[in-house]
Amino acid sequence: MWNANKVAHFLEDEKEVESVIYPYLSSHPQHKLAKRQMTCGGGMIAFYMKSEAAVKKLLGNVELCSPAVSLGSVETLIEHPYSMTHANYPKKEQIGINKRLVRISVGLEDPEDIITDLKEALE
Repeated sequence: MWNANKVAHFLEDEKEVESVIYPYLSSHPQHKLAKRQMTCGGGMIAFYMKSEAAVKKLLGNVELCSPAVSLGSVETLIEHPYSMTHANYPKKEQIGINKRLVRISVGLEDPEDIITDLKEALE
């Protein structure tokens, strides 16, 4: 999904974001494999914010991106796995899932609108 590709590139340059996990970014360890196997990187992006405060700010201020535990839809959905889908998992099962992880399922909206929503939510 090219919308997600644009959003992933935006997130990679965002000062409050520590790292982005998306196979079509050249920074992804399996980027070359993804390019061989896929025509685009898909609609799911995971990213780590630099602080818990930034996560709270983002999730508390998004307007276009809807917070949700189910990430399968045509609209852009955003989730905080630590407090939502994985809240009841024992700590040992939360490998890689910490309070700074956010997942976004990029929908069919104009990617510039999604980027604007994320950017404004962090201001």
